Amino acid sequence: MQQLVECVPNFSEGRDSNKIGLIISEIKKISGVSLLDVSSGIDTNRTVMTFVGSISCVEEAAFHAIRSASEIIDMRKHKGTHARLGSTDVCPFIPVNNVTMDDCISLSHRVAKRVGDDLSIPVYLYEDSAQMPERKNLANVRYGEYEGLSKKLSDKSWVPDYGPSKLNVISGATVMGAREFLIAYNINLNTLDKRMATDIAFEIREKGRAKRKDNTYSPNSLDGEIIRYIKEEYPCGICEYVSNNYKNIINHNEKDHSYDLKSLFLEQGYNKSNIFGKPVIQPGMFNHIKAVGWIVDEYYRAQISINFTNFNKTPIHEVFDTVCELAEKRGIRVTGSELVGLVPLNAMLMAGKHYLNKQHTTIGVPESRLVEVAVQTFGLCDVASFNPKDKIIDYAVKNSDKKLVEMSLNEFGDELSTNSVAPGGGSVSALVGNLGSALISMVAALTFEKKGFEDSRKKMELAGIKAQLIKQKLTNFIDDDTNAFNKVIEASRLPDSNKNEKDARDLALLKANMNAINIPLEVSRLSLDILELSYDLINDINPNSISDLAVASEVSFAAFRGGILNIYINMNEVKSDREFADTVMKEVDAMLSKATELKDKIFKESIQLINS
Repeated sequence: MQQLVECVPNFSEGRDSNKIGLIISEIKKISGVSLLDVSSGIDTNRTVMTFVGSISCVEEAAFHAIRSASEIIDMRKHKGTHARLGSTDVCPFIPVNNVTMDDCISLSHRVAKRVGDDLSIPVYLYEDSAQMPERKNLANVRYGEYEGLSKKLSDKSWVPDYGPSKLNVISGATVMGAREFLIAYNINLNTLDKRMATDIAFEIREKGRAKRKDNTYSPNSLDGEIIRYIKEEYPCGICEYVSNNYKNIINHNEKDHSYDLKSLFLEQGYNKSNIFGKPVIQPGMFNHIKAVGWIVDEYYRAQISINFTNFNKTPIHEVFDTVCELAEKRGIRVTGSELVGLVPLNAMLMAGKHYLNKQHTTIGVPESRLVEVAVQTFGLCDVASFNPKDKIIDYAVKNSDKKLVEMSLNEFGDELSTNSVAPGGGSVSALVGNLGSALISMVAALTFEKKGFEDSRKKMELAGIKAQLIKQKLTNFIDDDTNAFNKVIEASRLPDSNKNEKDARDLALLKANMNAINIPLEVSRLSLDILELSYDLINDINPNSISDLAVASEVSFAAFRGGILNIYINMNEVKSDREFADTVMKEVDAMLSKATELKDKIFKESIQLINS
């Protein structure tokens, strides 16, 4: 698997396209790095760039970009709505493929040292790279911003992790570290009232807000009087309970709300001796998110700007739905939203499934449909265009060569019909199996929606989901089979002029041929899965779809046997590994018997159902 690290530096320049272009050119100079996204904001005066590559390539690109920014951005002249500390405000490294968090932590240390030593820029490490707890949170490190940096650097508790403890008046300071994937997401509101956006942001963010009394004259919670801790009165920020001492209110939150108020007190600097007169803390509605409200003049509206630090635990769709409700209560509307940078595919798929479930529609649909549902529901084209191929990282990180699966049917047919030995029968088998699984998904979806088949809905949805998963796997094998054959050719061309070279070539050939067997073996396994699924559904589907199910069975059996034939033709090349060869043939014989029996049963029963 390809080694892949993502780097998302944020530069304090969003208005001068020439300066932005100079930084981009430095990144593009580094071979092995792919620049996936550049998002600039005029009002924020900030540009977020996203690039990926191997650890060594990303290391070079990050340093070159930071050096370029330090040469062309003068923080003394910088103005913008976004908090910032320096010309390169923050530079995170994120593990994507075949890279650990520890790898990224080490990477952040190396780049931070170079930036500090070579560019004389103070560098603070944050998130998983943080050297002390109070520096883990970006907001804490950035507190005071560029204007307060001189004072911060003179504080012994804020000595930089790398670089000088002296203000670099031109470049400021940089925050750097390793972290999990962060989604930068803005929700658009039909108002120019920044306080409304801020009110909702305070409501949802993990950090929470000051608890306030209701104001009957205003829907904005910021207009209510702040409730404060006073002697012998420690109100709960969540319910109406009032404790008479510091310890009990912490215990109450832990016991009744499973909430760690003690940690929040520490984060806010609250303790027994200074708590009186301070606002009662009302926890935010969601963990793993940071949020602020602001006005974007370019869009002529307010936004709630949100950072998701763990979208698996706090999904985008849950926050979006909640913000819609909170906006409605305040007499305003959500008009759409905006993704800054890239988003993981899984975040979009989770949202698509969520909204289809709300519509009581099957989620056993193609991946592209789930993505489109998410795009439409979130209103991701409200203020800017949203192209999934560019904005979803799983799609953006692709080889520049055109894949077979990206060809039209005619293009694939033309490619197949030439005198090249690949693509060949293996890729065709995967394609045919893909069509069989697609047909079963169609049958399940039609039955799910058919009146009178409500009792079968759960079974049909599960069948559709399984068929879609199989379809996606078989889609990947269309190219994988051809790539496997090419690896065999590459291995066969290795030098063999001496014993060491010959041994290395033989081992490479064995591994390549084993892989060339494992791929069609998996195609056959998946095709057998479709046959089993077809037989399981035959008596529960909409009778009008029985011929479609039968066709799915026939083409899946063709895909199954196509995979078997590709195994047979490669077996002679792996006989030196007798254990591997015997294991594969034993499985093939068992599957062939089972698949043949299933195909015959499905054909026979389908004819009977059609005739009845």
